[in-house]
Amino acid sequence: MVWKSFGFWLLFVLGPLWLAAQSDIVVVNDIKITGNQKTKDRIVYRELDFQVGDTIPLAELSNRLSQNQLFLMNTALFAWAKINIKNWDYTNQRIDLFIDLQEAWYIFPFPIFELADRNFNVWWEEQNRSLRRVNYGLRFYHLNTTGNKDPLKLVTQFGYTQKYELVYTLPPLNQNQTYGIIGEFFYARNREIAYRTEGNKLLFERREGEFPLQRFRAGLSFFYRPKRRNYHYAKIEYQQNKITDFVIQELNPNYFLDRATRQRLLFLRYEYIFDNRDRVPYAMRGQYVSAVMEKDGVGLFNERNGLFVTGTFAQYLTFSQHWSTELVFKGKTSLLRGTQPYNNYFGLGYRDDFLRGYELYVIDGLDYGMLKSSVRFKMMDRIFSWGKIMPLKAFQQMPLKVFLSINNDVGYVNSTQFNELNPLVNSWLWGGGIGIDFVVFYNKVIQFQYSINHLREKGLFLHYKLTF
Repeated sequence: MVWKSFGFWLLFVLGPLWLAAQSDIVVVNDIKITGNQKTKDRIVYRELDFQVGDTIPLAELSNRLSQNQLFLMNTALFAWAKINIKNWDYTNQRIDLFIDLQEAWYIFPFPIFELADRNFNVWWEEQNRSLRRVNYGLRFYHLNTTGNKDPLKLVTQFGYTQKYELVYTLPPLNQNQTYGIIGEFFYARNREIAYRTEGNKLLFERREGEFPLQRFRAGLSFFYRPKRRNYHYAKIEYQQNKITDFVIQELNPNYFLDRATRQRLLFLRYEYIFDNRDRVPYAMRGQYVSAVMEKDGVGLFNERNGLFVTGTFAQYLTFSQHWSTELVFKGKTSLLRGTQPYNNYFGLGYRDDFLRGYELYVIDGLDYGMLKSSVRFKMMDRIFSWGKIMPLKAFQQMPLKVFLSINNDVGYVNSTQFNELNPLVNSWLWGGGIGIDFVVFYNKVIQFQYSINHLREKGLFLHYKLTF
């Protein structure tokens, strides 16, 4: 009797609390997807952080739905993604979720007419806008070949650099979509070769009717994605590079070291990524972490031996509706400290590894570190509707965001070779200025930046990321 009485009073006291707690959550009763004519449902479900039967606290519901819309947009498969609540059963606190998608345009057959130089600024300032340094051809992208988020890239290019490239990501290999394979093939031959760095500028040589540099790569990458934000990549690749005799005889005998005209190697690469950014192309909140280890030369050939570690950390913070910051640190070091071939000896100034204000320079070395920071003010956030004048539905609405940015970068490159010819190595570098950033269609970023460096050199520079 005592235990029965105790149980009664326990139920009497805790019952209302339990009912109140139940009213503070909702249960996902059903999820329906519309608008994905090409993309398989399972690809959509993989990006969500909830499934049928899950409970969501009411206080978190709005933010969770907004966050999951961003998860879907970060796949680059959709022009927009909206998650709406329908059929809310208030008695049992159960909801149905409807995911309304507008698929992006997946097929991009692009005619190639692009610059061969490291960036637009080098071509404009140093190469006198020469049309001899232009590539032309056709680049074909299919971002969703079979509807399984399996992009295909084909390139046929002529002009300054003749190039043929094929990259295909196979559909996920298992039901949970955690494993996959990427196959790559690449061949290129250049009419001109960058054979030396002097004054932190690349020196070029061209011989009519000759291709002084030829490159070939073929490899496989294996990726593992155990969780939504975590990625593991492992790559094995065969590489072969060739130069003509005049390069070592007249220009640089150590282009490959020891007057060699050929460089063959097996290349291994492992990368871990933790990506917690809200918007991948132009993040406003979250973190990004990457750790990479690369081995140049493994067995079979004794023509290259290098080992590198690279780390990246980025933090994004939003303070108000208009103000946000970006902070990015990246560093690279060589674990094998011997003499490096010229073609493998590089630091800042290539691809996205640059300091603002130094776009016209390359700063080669064994190790480098850089800290890039920006304070950003959102000036515009609008959606332009083109209506019937745009026949492609995926482009009928054009989201546009415009930011004013104040930039400040510092960096250092440690060099043990060619130091007497390149004064920017082994010294602290600073660059910064102001810029205007345009974010179009969510994943296209165009930046105009007016920057100054520690040499008091000033200039207007263009950067862009046209993600496909």
